Amino acid sequence: MKLTRSVACLLLCGTLSAQTAPKAKQIDPSLAPIEESPNLPRVLLIGDSISMGYTIPVRELLQRKANVLRVHDNAGDTGHGVQKLDAWLGGQKWDVIHFNFGLHDLKYLDASGKYVGPDQGKQVTLLPQYEANLRLIVERLKKTHAKLIWASTTPVPEGSLGRVKDDELKYNEVALRVMKELDVPVDDLHAVADKQLPKNVHFTKEGYQLLAQSVVASINAALAQ
Repeated sequence: MKLTRSVACLLLCGTLSAQTAPKAKQIDPSLAPIEESPNLPRVLLIGDSISMGYTIPVRELLQRKANVLRVHDNAGDTGHGVQKLDAWLGGQKWDVIHFNFGLHDLKYLDASGKYVGPDQGKQVTLLPQYEANLRLIVERLKKTHAKLIWASTTPVPEGSLGRVKDDELKYNEVALRVMKELDVPVDDLHAVADKQLPKNVHFTKEGYQLLAQSVVASINAALAQ
């Protein structure tokens, strides 16, 4: 009888444990590793969640033309990019690198890292530092001898938490000046996205498809060279 109760207790505990065990965190499909096809050019996408949104459609559009890889996380702001760039590049050979930073640089955070308005927090990266970081990033990327493509930062509409409408215009102006000076072609995703303004800073599936078409066009142009 005691044995039976012990077994029942163990089974019950096991059931409760299974019910309360935390679920494994799902990996965003854009971050999942891919199997590369030999002899195809290697393309690297660097960017935040916007680039994560267009990664899969870009891969589909460049199927059998190029291996499209991306950094294995949200690239965040330029400061994070400067720190992580060597790890992202991994000493590997890249034919084209399509990159962007901006939306995480211009956001406002409070002391705890919470998204807030300008009157309650500080901007992550002010324009002079943004420019300095971009120059460091381009300098490092050029050492790969890959064809580089800068993507302009997509729109910040009214009501975006932690961000101010049209702030991206100032950051794009700085970035455009840097890229022009350093001879880096620009994929103007801001102009593309402006035709399909997002609710916050993110897009619908159709919006990401539209961005992907522009990304692919710029990559194809670089590969053609």
